[in-house]
Amino acid sequence: MSNENNLSEGAGNNLSKGLLLGVLAGGAVGAIVTLLTAPKSGKEFRSDIKQKSIKYLDTTDKYLTDTKTKANKMFKEGKRKFSLIIKDLKSGPDGILKETQHVIEDAKLRTSDIIHSGKEKIGFETDRLKTSVKAGLDAYKESKNSAVKN
Repeated sequence: MSNENNLSEGAGNNLSKGLLLGVLAGGAVGAIVTLLTAPKSGKEFRSDIKQKSIKYLDTTDKYLTDTKTKANKMFKEGKRKFSLIIKDLKSGPDGILKETQHVIEDAKLRTSDIIHSGKEKIGFETDRLKTSVKAGLDAYKESKNSAVKN
């Protein structure tokens, strides 16, 4: 029963993370489209890009911090459970040892999955943001060059 609860909690966390990343990605795309379609000088445009980049870096940093906090909580909970199992192990049969090993492996896998998933998502979003900013700058330069030619 507790494994089912743990699995459903993990799915809820993944859904929340996916939703957060979707909102961040949508916000980034919306911001870039707005910047590209607004008639601004190059200086204002660069300033806007810098401000948005700082905002998204802060959001990414918060996401990393939250992920580390969650991993730390899971680690502490695993440590607490481990201590309880060790206590039971001293007075119980070999079956408790197997259960202990299962709990330890489960905690290691869950922590590793969270960290790996967070790194992948942050890397992916960073690459998307860099690509979007480069595309915006290229479009601005092209627009500026075509305006100069005319």
